[in-house]
Amino acid sequence: MICDGRGTPLKVITTAANVNDVTQTLTLVDGIPPVAGRPGRPRRRPDALLGDKGYDSNAHRDELRQRRILPVISRKGSPNIKGMGKLRYVVEQTFALLHQFKRLAVRWERRTELHDAFVSLACGLICWRRLKKTHS
Repeated sequence: MICDGRGTPLKVITTAANVNDVTQTLTLVDGIPPVAGRPGRPRRRPDALLGDKGYDSNAHRDELRQRRILPVISRKGSPNIKGMGKLRYVVEQTFALLHQFKRLAVRWERRTELHDAFVSLACGLICWRRLKKTHS
């Protein structure tokens, strides 16, 4: 999952349990839809990408830099980046919001398209609740 700085899910991909997270990095970044907000052309790519040590890959760092995205990713074998836990908390909180939908906490569906449909519905509800909350 990739989310913005406030924890709003932007793109979710379902993979097998034994697939490394780093393999989906570029797919997630490329799959971010245009985000409207300020006047002008909608943004399609983030300024920076935060990730834990599971996303450490020099090839992916280079690809992100070519897309003009600053990779802020801890390196394996080195101490954690100071303050990364506070920033990483946003993603973990978004996963917690998804797991509030009981059907997503444990995957019961055998068919991937059914599970993806429930994930999309849950992400839509999360976004709708945030929009409703800001306009109230």
